[in-house]
Amino acid sequence: MRMSGRERREQLISVGRTLFAEKGFEAVSVEEVAATAGVSKPVVYEHFGGKEGLYAVVVDREMNQLLSTISGALQGTHPRQLLEQAGMALFDYIDAQPDGFRILVRDSPVSQQTGSFASLIVDVAGQVEHLLADQFKAHGFPTRLAPMYSQMLVGMTALTGQWWLDVRKPRKEEVVSHLVNLAWNGLAHLEAKPPSPRR
Repeated sequence: MRMSGRERREQLISVGRTLFAEKGFEAVSVEEVAATAGVSKPVVYEHFGGKEGLYAVVVDREMNQLLSTISGALQGTHPRQLLEQAGMALFDYIDAQPDGFRILVRDSPVSQQTGSFASLIVDVAGQVEHLLADQFKAHGFPTRLAPMYSQMLVGMTALTGQWWLDVRKPRKEEVVSHLVNLAWNGLAHLEAKPPSPRR
C-alpha cells in the first residue's frame, strides 16, 4: 500500500531520528536515510531539502517535547517542589526518550542555530527563569540575576542527565534527589552579594 505524503514524511522523520541518535549528524547521509526508509534520495530532498532540513525537524520536535514536559510538570508553589518537578521531568524524558536526548546533547552542524546542547540549556533555562525571579524578589535578591542562576541550575541538571543517560545508575529518583539537595541547600544559604574570588 502506497504511503500518503504525510505518512512518508513521518516515516522519514522516524528513520532520521533513529539514525541521528545512533550515529550523530555528520555520520548520517541522505543515501542512508533513503535506503533505510526504502525510498529514493529525491524523496528525502522533496520533503526536507536535504539532511539539514530533516535534522532540523527532528531536533525541533524533541525540543518541543522536552520543553512541554518540563513546563507541564511545574505545578507546585514551593521552590523546592518546583526544583524536584523540573528535575524529574527532565529525567523522565531522558528515561522515556533516550534517542531524543542523545540527539539534543550531540553537537549540531555549524549551520544549525538550534539543537545544540547549549541551546537546549538556554531554552530550558528560559522556562524556569521567571520562577527564580519570583523567588529572588520575595527574598530581596536582585531579579536581574535570575537568568544567570537559571542557566547554572539547568546546566548542572542537564549535564548530570547527559552522564546518567549512559550509566543509568543510581535510579533517576535518587539522582534527582541529590541534584535537588545540592541546588536547594546551596540556594537556601544564598548570599545577596557574594564576595568575588581572590586572585
